[in-house]
Amino acid sequence: MKLLSNRVFQIILFTDLIQQCAIWIRNIALLFFVMELTDNNAIYVSLLTVIEYTPIFLFSFVGGALADRWNPKKTMILGDFASALSICIIILFVNNGNWQVIFLATLVSSVVSQISQPSSSIIFKKHIPEDMVAPAIGIIQSLQALFLIIGPIIGTLIYSWFGITASLVSITIAFFISSITLLFLPTPHKEHSHSSSRFIKELKDGVRYVKNSRNLSIIAIAFVFIGLGAGIVQPLDIFIVIDRLGLDKESIQWLYMLAGIGMFVGSIMAAILGNKFKVKRVIVGGLCFLSFSLIIEVLSVWFVLTATMNFITGLILAMWQTMLGMLIIKMIDEKYIGRTNGILTPLFIGGMLVGSAVAGPLVTYTSLIVTYFTAAIIIIVGAMVSIKLNLTNLSVNQPNESKELPYETKISNEFN
Repeated sequence: MKLLSNRVFQIILFTDLIQQCAIWIRNIALLFFVMELTDNNAIYVSLLTVIEYTPIFLFSFVGGALADRWNPKKTMILGDFASALSICIIILFVNNGNWQVIFLATLVSSVVSQISQPSSSIIFKKHIPEDMVAPAIGIIQSLQALFLIIGPIIGTLIYSWFGITASLVSITIAFFISSITLLFLPTPHKEHSHSSSRFIKELKDGVRYVKNSRNLSIIAIAFVFIGLGAGIVQPLDIFIVIDRLGLDKESIQWLYMLAGIGMFVGSIMAAILGNKFKVKRVIVGGLCFLSFSLIIEVLSVWFVLTATMNFITGLILAMWQTMLGMLIIKMIDEKYIGRTNGILTPLFIGGMLVGSAVAGPLVTYTSLIVTYFTAAIIIIVGAMVSIKLNLTNLSVNQPNESKELPYETKISNEFN
């Protein structure tokens, strides 16, 4: 496969592998450590999730603008190095009995990722041929799906065998290896302005860039509805297992595993067949199926049916994410990738945070079925919004709209 011989893709794939190991070791080790020290205190446990997602909502826009502004290679290297250094400092505090500082591990990693991730997309845009974007994203997605299956196992084994200190040390080593590997990326030749007034202007230009593209504006609106619907059901999976299926809470791991396997299979299919799919059909159809699956999931009282829906949903969702990621990378001008991601991501995460906040009261004052039906309807609205996408013969850097874009850049609304 020609893609696998691409040096940039090889480096990104390897560093993603290392980072996924570090992330899952961190997630499991910190979760188990906090549960042990707080006697399963739900407030401390939920705080880990809040700390992970809130920085994404708050900093992704600024992080995206900084990614456009800074050297993407140096940004990724310094991001991994900063993560490793922060873990080293945390190890010292933990060994001195100040365990509460471990929350900084999640916070620093989450904040740094808001700059590092769009920088990775910029590298993709510059060095991955357009006809290989779909397979490249599909392979990355399949790697993430694979770690959804094996990541908890790796994290559990390392923490159970070696404890919190060894887990943190392994995370540090992983991030150091990743930062060293990124040194082998090609160095871009790009000058960046560093004045604060220029930075403010770049932020405003990023907003105008999205507003002036009909397709990006539609995706932004759809993201709000999708995030809201997903946020409502995300905290309630455990109640499906307990209330609808009548099983112990531990049984939820099997549903997560099947969803992960489905995502792995879907990512492979998207990597192999992505360029043959109709992008709009996958995006709209995937959302419609997700809405349908929520209804089946909450009505089902049979584990086999619920498990089957989790597998199929994971498969469809992986294909949906791959095709949408391919579309966004293709339609965005290289110098706006970071800022565009910085606008779209907080819209989705903000919707999730709002959805998660209302999920508890909604299920308390109505029922689990009503709550899931509400989420399904909201996601259907997102699908209806996505129908308005105009993806006919899309080609990047072709004029498509009458409004002037910053730096004389325009997006076409045509896509093959």
